[in-house]
Amino acid sequence: MDDFWSGFGVDLHLEPDAAAGRRAGLEKAIRDAVRDGRLAPGARLPATRRLAGELGISRGTAKAAYDQLVAEGYLTARQGSGTRVAELPAVPAEEPDATARARAPRFDLRPGSPDVGAFPAAAWLRALRRAIATAPSLAYDYGDPRGRIELRTALSGYLGRARGVIAPPERIVITSGYVQGLALLTRVLESGAVAMEDPGLPFHREVVRRAGGRVTPVRVDARGVRVRDLGEERAVVVTPAHQYPTGVTLHPERRRALTDWARAGGALIVEDDYDGEFRYDRQPVGALQGMAPGQVAYLGTASKTLGPALRLGWMVLPPHLVDAVADAKLHSDHHTESIGQLALAELIDSHAYDRHVRACRLRYRRRRDRLLDLLGSRRVRGIAAGLHALVDVPDEAEVLARAEAEGLALGRLADHWHTPHEARPQGLIVGYGTPRERLYPDALEVLAKVLDGG
Repeated sequence: MDDFWSGFGVDLHLEPDAAAGRRAGLEKAIRDAVRDGRLAPGARLPATRRLAGELGISRGTAKAAYDQLVAEGYLTARQGSGTRVAELPAVPAEEPDATARARAPRFDLRPGSPDVGAFPAAAWLRALRRAIATAPSLAYDYGDPRGRIELRTALSGYLGRARGVIAPPERIVITSGYVQGLALLTRVLESGAVAMEDPGLPFHREVVRRAGGRVTPVRVDARGVRVRDLGEERAVVVTPAHQYPTGVTLHPERRRALTDWARAGGALIVEDDYDGEFRYDRQPVGALQGMAPGQVAYLGTASKTLGPALRLGWMVLPPHLVDAVADAKLHSDHHTESIGQLALAELIDSHAYDRHVRACRLRYRRRRDRLLDLLGSRRVRGIAAGLHALVDVPDEAEVLARAEAEGLALGRLADHWHTPHEARPQGLIVGYGTPRERLYPDALEVLAKVLDGG
């Protein structure tokens, strides 16, 4: 035979009910497949001769079943194009309830995400094509839990020159993002106590807890994390480049104090290089890891520079943690998908990644400047880098109520304290990375109205 069922557009398994009779059973099986979507509108069905041979029935029975379903409107039959599934009337979608509608704001100025519309699709496609064209066949097999050597080598060079990270390829582990890296490190720590910045992202605290860690807060002030407040913890998670959500940069004296603390107690510093590539008013601050590579686990991702959908992150680990983390990674998901790793390596090696980061830095700086022009004399913090600003307001609840009424979504500082209290400072976290370029001016207009009490 020169053709077969799967050559007709669908690969469909039918089980006609023999008790209903051959023709009636076949009709019902096809009718059910159309109704539940296994046979999509426009899908071509096999010829009656082929169908009869597959099911062990006569061609006449198959033709009679087709004719009946054509008459009912389930199928269409035209000379020269065969028998196909008809376009059925669309079933009206359920109306979303009020709560679901409320969760979809008209304007989104929440922090934490880039402008995904700026994803470099053309450059990524070129890198993907080159990567696939040159990839060895073993790239499609199970791989090293540490990740593809091509990406680890590319990152070694990039992180060294762009972020000041001491990153030999053998000390890099590729992950499916920052969250996985944080969870893996928590699992391999000998002590379960992990200090985390206060305020900080609640979701990350929950990641540590679910990985078996015990979270203790350590306050952040205008100079960053207060090292003198660290106790007997054997690990601390910090965001030295651009603390979230306050936006402060870890002061040089605090950097030295933190690395001295880690060396003295044999502790681990987990460096979340949050917004490390996006500094606007001067050269980016180098990674803390370069000061103490034996005490710092450096974590970075492509989520802000490219997009969260890629699920590509990396850890640069002290030598004594590499094997333990690689083993934890192996038993977590074996390894991060390989094709995206190869594409990112190609993007870095061709310097297309650098060009994209520079273009994004310029775009986000312009957005930040427009936000500052709008805010005028209001007190704004954390604007030297990143994709968000912290705006002081006297009453978070009042402003957020106005924002909700206008369909504007914002972040609020109160949600980020370990133990919320009325005496804690209040503020709005305004993310200027999320909106698409064409929507950003409208979002700012609504924000101005909300802040002015309109």
